[in-house]
Amino acid sequence: MSVVGFDVGFQSCYVAVARAGGIETVANEYSDRCTPSFVSFGPRNRSIGAAAKSQVVTNCQNTVQGFKRFHGRAFSDPYVQAAKSSLVFDLAQMPTGTTGIKVMYMEEEKVFSIEQVTAMLLSKLKETAEAALKKPVADCVISVPSFFTDAERRSVMDAAQIAGLNCLRLMNDTTAVALAYGIYKQDLPAPEEKPRIVVFVDVGHAAYQVSVCAFNKGKLKVLGSAFDHELGGKDFDEVLVKHFCEEFAQKYKLDVRSKPRALVRLYQECEKLKKLMSANSSDLPLNIECFMNDIDVSGKLNRGKFEELCADLLDKVEAPLRSIMEQTRLKKEDIYAVEIIGGASRIPAIKERISKFFGKELSTTLNADEAVARGCALQCAILSPAFKVREFSITEVVPYPISLKWTSAADEGISDCEVFPKNHAAPFSKVLTFYRREPFSLEAYYNNMKELPYPDPTIGQFTIQKVVPQPSGESSKVKVKVRVNVHGVFSVSSASLVEVVKSAEGEEPMEMDNPAKEDENKMQVDQEVQKAQGDDQKEHADKKSDTEEMETSTEDNKQEEKKNEQPPQAKKAKVKTKIVDLPIENSLNWQLDGEALNLFTENEGKMIMQDKLEKERNDAKNYVEEYVYEMRDKLHGVLESFVSEADRDSFSLKLEDTENWLYEEGEDQQKQVYIDKLVELKKLGEPIQNRYTEAEERPKAFDELGRQIQQYRKVFEAYKAKDELYDHLDELEMMKVEKQVNETMTWMNNKMNLQSKQSLSQDPVVKAQEIQAKTKELYSACNHIVTKPKPKVEPPKEEMAAEQNGPVNGQEGSEAQTANPEKGQAAPETTEAKLPEMDID
Repeated sequence: MSVVGFDVGFQSCYVAVARAGGIETVANEYSDRCTPSFVSFGPRNRSIGAAAKSQVVTNCQNTVQGFKRFHGRAFSDPYVQAAKSSLVFDLAQMPTGTTGIKVMYMEEEKVFSIEQVTAMLLSKLKETAEAALKKPVADCVISVPSFFTDAERRSVMDAAQIAGLNCLRLMNDTTAVALAYGIYKQDLPAPEEKPRIVVFVDVGHAAYQVSVCAFNKGKLKVLGSAFDHELGGKDFDEVLVKHFCEEFAQKYKLDVRSKPRALVRLYQECEKLKKLMSANSSDLPLNIECFMNDIDVSGKLNRGKFEELCADLLDKVEAPLRSIMEQTRLKKEDIYAVEIIGGASRIPAIKERISKFFGKELSTTLNADEAVARGCALQCAILSPAFKVREFSITEVVPYPISLKWTSAADEGISDCEVFPKNHAAPFSKVLTFYRREPFSLEAYYNNMKELPYPDPTIGQFTIQKVVPQPSGESSKVKVKVRVNVHGVFSVSSASLVEVVKSAEGEEPMEMDNPAKEDENKMQVDQEVQKAQGDDQKEHADKKSDTEEMETSTEDNKQEEKKNEQPPQAKKAKVKTKIVDLPIENSLNWQLDGEALNLFTENEGKMIMQDKLEKERNDAKNYVEEYVYEMRDKLHGVLESFVSEADRDSFSLKLEDTENWLYEEGEDQQKQVYIDKLVELKKLGEPIQNRYTEAEERPKAFDELGRQIQQYRKVFEAYKAKDELYDHLDELEMMKVEKQVNETMTWMNNKMNLQSKQSLSQDPVVKAQEIQAKTKELYSACNHIVTKPKPKVEPPKEEMAAEQNGPVNGQEGSEAQTANPEKGQAAPETTEAKLPEMDID
């Protein structure tokens, strides 16, 4: 079973796997642990990762990046419309109203959903993990920003499904880092049984996230989180780009934003300059050759000026920190450590402000880039039954308060109730009780629009179906279970109707809920945080103590009073209840339906196959190109002596023609055409290559044969000289050896003489393989004869006389010892002498 964690970032991705007793961040096909979050579309295939990033200038309008921020957003979303103007590629509206990306693919205009594009990137990361683990990958944990809403999280889950991945958990970036930190700091001190409070600050490419976590005895509890969507690495890049656009407009009269390709190059150079300024405070140059209209541009900047330009951004650093301290009601002295990660965390001005706010040095225990992926892999290992990991229970929080609203049964209008306040523990379930006679709907929504970085507060509509009144005509009691699961996704997970049935006489009466009592105390709370272990659907389903009972009456007071006015006999009637599960119809905000998911999954499979076919075609073409360059060099190098001048000129001309063909009509051919072209060239090149190889191997083969001949000749000569080592050998067999050796030597001398007269440019008289076969033949004929061992000589029997005069008729006992007393006493003396020398355990 694979254990994989994916950190799918706005700009780059990391893959971590569990193997060899630890967590390892694996490298891609370029031996780089960082895979750029780029997808490029071409006339024949897609390029993903590093290959796509290399096309960001040459194929800028069909190379997409930063698409993660459009998950779960409508095309009409003000955020999408604002971002659209700064993008090099085009956005378009999907039939469902969501955001899509418009590109040219396979020489046709296509619009791909954000889920599809993210699935393409996940497929690439999956391929990287499978190459490292040498086995298929399905189960995984994927990171998401802690500020992602329900719609955005569902969108990422859909993307994982399209890519063929079983996402065990969507994990918040900062929580993944906290888990990696907690496992790394296994001996984190906790005096007086008090938990250690650690602040995690993630300054990423697109956002600034802060979480406060408590650690104690293998438990991780998130206490609160805050974020800023306008403070990330991309925002600092934007400041630099704006500065140089204005400078180049003045110095060179260039409108940089009018040329997408020039703008992309400027973004790349500004990002490099930003990284250099983090490590150097002196003036640093920015030079771009042939930037626009064949004009070279240059500029310079230092860290001090950069911080002046970014003053507005840097002023935003403290606000989330103050917010998180207010949410958790902690004092700065309560903080054990402040761990900082993320690509933009290397900017000195950001680190200075965070350090100054908390009044302590920042901690950099973890790798700033890889910590999220490692935390995801650790969570996957904890969830996997195939790995034994130190258990770490994780309690998350709800980032935004969630409420439910519904139409009152008494036609009093809309009623609502906050079911999960901000920073409520998650995963968590609650049970709400309604009294209804017919189906009804619940609408889940975020109730604080000021904090929500999303224009639509609606999460979804949930219709409880097949609700019927009791046989008596009264309203039925309906229990509805609402849940925030391990992915941070809200749902109405189940609904059931409590059906009252008259019992037979003599049965014990069952206690019923009293509506009057509900009116007096509308909310009775008995809650317990669920453990976030294993599959959410199977997670402690049978534990009633893991839910919170919220008894909410939906009938009007008059109806309740009528029930209370019932005669005592009615209340004391013997009854029993039956639980009936009710179907729920979900209408979720922007989630893909089953049909769309299946279609996108099928299309992704087709595109993967097309990519493989195109790779094979390109590989076949590259093999031809490599062979042309290799043979052209060798014909005037190591192979020069092994080909005649006429053949060399002819072959060189053929290679030149093939090279020209490759860059003209051979530029875009089918795979088989390249295979046939390579076979055609090898017909001319392989004989030359073989002559060179034979010239290298033939002397070695002759040397080995000569060595064996000399070895067997020495044995035969020694045998003739009556050497006692060989005097046991059979004469007829040794004559066979002599004959075989002489014949082999004659053969070898003959072949060597003929080969010495042969030109290197001609085919050899004898090949190394023939010589090796001759050596084998000589060995088989002679070796078993000359290595025949001497017969063993039996040692003389010293005790023969004693055995002849010894005891008979079974009288070996005392008579034998009496006849030879000295011998009988010698054995025990020897044993006693040896005992002290034994090593006894």
